[in-house]
Amino acid sequence: MKLNFISRISRILFLAFFLFSCSSDLDFDQVENLKLEPVFVANLAYFDVPANRLVDNGGNQIVYDTRDFDVFRNKFLTKHLKKAEFDVQIENTIDRAFAVNILLLSADGSVLETIPYVVPSYNGSTNIVKYPTQIFENQRLELLKQTVKLGFVVLVAAGPPLNQNSVGDLKLKSSGTVYLEIE
Repeated sequence: MKLNFISRISRILFLAFFLFSCSSDLDFDQVENLKLEPVFVANLAYFDVPANRLVDNGGNQIVYDTRDFDVFRNKFLTKHLKKAEFDVQIENTIDRAFAVNILLLSADGSVLETIPYVVPSYNGSTNIVKYPTQIFENQRLELLKQTVKLGFVVLVAAGPPLNQNSVGDLKLKSSGTVYLEIE
């Protein structure tokens, strides 16, 4: 009987322990101080031009193309964008040097900014060049927000003639990283 009484008392004390809890006042005004800083990474542009599409007689040649860049039509992104970065990597397996210019174009087609890249000719070993990151902040970021198209200008340097039997490729890969600040 005494054991049964002790068992009941310990159960009651044990249950009472779970009925009491610690709590503090919740401050929902903290939401007003909430600041989110998400970061997004996405593919920006890619092209692969085979050497046999750059047929020439050994002189300079220009290849030009444009792509829509409608990222900034989204007002939410434009309003909260604080910084952007572009990373570019170019691989050349063609026995010619190149200059690649990326053009940031406005709605009326005018060039807002030109980003130049010099590409060395292929010499038999790996020829992948990773260029310094282009950082867009402040005034340069405002120019980027006006961009609606990306232009790609490939200038083929003088060298041995390219024909239908020429081998190799010129490949460009790029990515963009955007930094948002939402308050």
